Amino acid sequence: MKLLGDVYEARATEHLMRQGCEVLARNYRCKLGEIDIIVRERGVLVFVEVRARKHSRYGSPADSVTWRKQQKIRRCAQHFLLSNVQHTNMPCRFDLVTFEPPQSGAPATPTWIRAAFD
Repeated sequence: MKLLGDVYEARATEHLMRQGCEVLARNYRCKLGEIDIIVRERGVLVFVEVRARKHSRYGSPADSVTWRKQQKIRRCAQHFLLSNVQHTNMPCRFDLVTFEPPQSGAPATPTWIRAAFD
């Protein structure tokens, strides 16, 4: 059985591919953390965090990416770049793909937030 997070990550990956992104890695892990999806979009290396909420009681999915989580993603991105020197000179960006809680039982639609943090 797939975890709900895996389902959202797969849907986010499909969405990014439909937008013309080339997927380089999914669930990139190192001792410093994890990056959900890494893509190349028109010469830019993009590190993507996927977030979803069952309900809006605790804020939006984007609100859940705290400063601490951003730091973990940045450190993991640095590890990726050191381990994949072919991407070292590419400009980089940190994006979010969020899924808001479905209001009518319909599947949640992805929202792609480019340059969500530095």
